[in-house]
Amino acid sequence: MRASLDNARRVFRPLVALVVALTVGACATASGPVYPRHQAHSAWKVEQGRVVDVDPATIEGRRTAVGRVGGGLIGYEAGRTIGEGAGSRIAGAVGAVAGAVAGSAVEERATRQAAWAITVEIDGGRTLQVIQPDDQRFAVGERVRVYTRGGQARVGKI
Repeated sequence: MRASLDNARRVFRPLVALVVALTVGACATASGPVYPRHQAHSAWKVEQGRVVDVDPATIEGRRTAVGRVGGGLIGYEAGRTIGEGAGSRIAGAVGAVAGAVAGSAVEERATRQAAWAITVEIDGGRTLQVIQPDDQRFAVGERVRVYTRGGQARVGKI
């Protein structure tokens, strides 16, 4: 009985630590759009135009070592609880691989962002489509500003 309780603790401690870390990280808030650090103090070309189409989109999530390693550790610990001796080690290795794959997929899914594909007709005739997070809503016919720099673009309200 004591051994199974120790195994359960070994499995759930990393899981609890991961849940706590994700919860604390999700509590941070900011007002207005959030921009990457490298975009601060940068000059952007600003043009005006009219929205001609808005479609929902999704920005893919990240796949970093955090998801793979975290999932691998949890899978390893869960797998080691199966069997004894060499069987336990083999199950731990299989669990680690499966956990790493699952952890990577979970991280990618958890970090996806809802977005808009906004098509804008720039004053003067050019047309641009910009994919950006759905932090603002746009309507067809609405006048907007388009900020561009080095292949990057963002649509903002006037």
